[in-house]
Amino acid sequence: MEEEKGVVIRKLIDVINEISSISDYRCPIKKQFCNLARRLKLLLPMLEEFEDSKDPIPDDTLYALSSFKDALESSKELLRIGSQSSKIYLVLEREQIMNEFQEVTARLEQALSGISYDKLEISDEVREQVELVLAQFRRAKGRVDAPDVELYEDLLFVYKNSDADIDPSVLRRLAEKLQLMGINDLKQESLALQEMLISNAGDPGESIEKMSMLLKKIKDFVLTENPDTGAPESEQCPSNGNPWLSVDGNPKSLVVPDDFRCPISLELMRDPVIVSTGQTYERLCIEKWIEAGHLTCPKTQHNLSSTAVTPNYVLRSLIAQWCEANGIEPPKRPSNSHSSKTTSVCSPAERAKIDILLRKLTSGNLEDQRSAAGELRLLAKRNADNRVCIAEAGAIPLLVGLLPTSDPRTQEHTVTALLNLSICEDNKRSIISYGAIPGIVHVLRKGSMESRENAAATLFSLSAVDVNKVTIGASGAIPALVTLLSEGSQQGKKDATTALFNLCIFQGNKVRAVRAGVVPTLMRLLTETGGGMVDEALAVLAILASHPEGKAAIGAAEAMPVLVEVIRSGSPRNKENAAAVLVHLCSGDQQFLAEAQVLGVMGPLLDLAQNGTDRGKRKAAQLLERLNRFVEQQKLTQALGPGLGSGSEPAQVLPAATNVDS
Repeated sequence: MEEEKGVVIRKLIDVINEISSISDYRCPIKKQFCNLARRLKLLLPMLEEFEDSKDPIPDDTLYALSSFKDALESSKELLRIGSQSSKIYLVLEREQIMNEFQEVTARLEQALSGISYDKLEISDEVREQVELVLAQFRRAKGRVDAPDVELYEDLLFVYKNSDADIDPSVLRRLAEKLQLMGINDLKQESLALQEMLISNAGDPGESIEKMSMLLKKIKDFVLTENPDTGAPESEQCPSNGNPWLSVDGNPKSLVVPDDFRCPISLELMRDPVIVSTGQTYERLCIEKWIEAGHLTCPKTQHNLSSTAVTPNYVLRSLIAQWCEANGIEPPKRPSNSHSSKTTSVCSPAERAKIDILLRKLTSGNLEDQRSAAGELRLLAKRNADNRVCIAEAGAIPLLVGLLPTSDPRTQEHTVTALLNLSICEDNKRSIISYGAIPGIVHVLRKGSMESRENAAATLFSLSAVDVNKVTIGASGAIPALVTLLSEGSQQGKKDATTALFNLCIFQGNKVRAVRAGVVPTLMRLLTETGGGMVDEALAVLAILASHPEGKAAIGAAEAMPVLVEVIRSGSPRNKENAAAVLVHLCSGDQQFLAEAQVLGVMGPLLDLAQNGTDRGKRKAAQLLERLNRFVEQQKLTQALGPGLGSGSEPAQVLPAATNVDS
């Protein structure tokens, strides 16, 4: 039964974390999707308390949790529709989607109502939060928001009428309500339709063709009304000849894969090139963009570190294959291309060098592998262009495969090359997708000291992406990071603490860190003379203190005198973090309140409340209010106790605190 409890609750936590990673819900019914996701995320603390509890869960509650899991899976799929589906689809199928909302809400409410909360030891705060969510589900179960009838009717009108019969004001209203006024918006809508086509086994069907026609009409209107959004194809990205004609000259009705379209023109690319951010565009489109004085990537809005471009040979080949498979004449590269005026992100010589290094990685010769990994490490460190080129050439899976090597120097070069590549945001996803985490953790445990420290830095870099925090935490990385925190050099300790801080933003990782013994290690760093780790140690303690096990471990480590001294004489940021830890320690704990009072924390807190950082002021105000109540209780106890009339004077009541935050 205990094993079944653990499996069910862990699955529930994982599903809610997956729901938390879904974002950017698409209009026109964005509000309903956001409300559902927000309510489900509020249930995570309850499940984490269930997981941490040693008490058995009653059979009826376990059954209710199993039903809740099924409803949660349905909710996740519904939210994915809200995040990834076509906006046009969400309007046309609104009635069906709202029915699904009602069904899912009813199932969630029924399952949550079946949990025996009175038989479970959960905190009052969490219990109140669950009751709030239940009340919201009950209200939502019987409420359906009125549909936007005008939006639906506008879409049907545009679909049924020719362009000449459509009032431009209708198209403008559609584009504005659907938020399809820019190239990126239109591109995302096109991508959503493409995904629907793929899930429909490549058969467009009547509904997808209908939506594609509507999107084309909206796109044509937007580009006509707003020339700056996308220049006329004749000027900016000339037509591809006849890419939409089959080999016999008849028109084709196909949805082009979105990755094959230029993000600027939304047309099938003939000469795809890569810019310094790693994005791909039609060469003529991006060249005209740059010539117009723009020095940012149109898709990501990041600054271009270089205006050079490099041909995307792989994508060009895939486009040609797709055209041949669908009976379309492959697009020809324009003879008037500006390619002679630009150079690759990597020069041909550098590209050739990278290819040679990759062949060495796969040679099986240890010397070749060591030297190749070392050179890739240096190339990836040099600049962003190299990081893009090395990843595009296929180096990441080869480097991941070398992580378990028994040669220390090769291992060091390999993990450091991955660290340097991970600076590029797109490369973070690739490194994770190629299964690098177990290998990096292996290096963190078994490698040389420099390898271990660079492995910690790599985990810190990868954990910047929220969904990776869960993956890394479950991999066994946290105990190895705690060990490095004790054994590493100054830089290694800093890498370990920053990685632990990032990972412990995820609630489930706090327990792992505490149970790995991180609190005593942090306390040693906090009191180490000349150690230089006070900032990092306090930051991690502040984030751990919000968890019950973290609070207990910090209290057991006799941290109170150290924290009070930091509030008295530390830097502004350290005072702020020390106060944040004390707020959690003193929450409902008379022993810690009494100890803080005896240690003379009131004066430093008053100073912090007046002169600290904004967060420091709030934390100080919270502590002052709690200490004020505690002193009032002491005064009352003294007045009613045997000391009444003895001439002893009660402790001074503190000034009332203001601006208390939660």
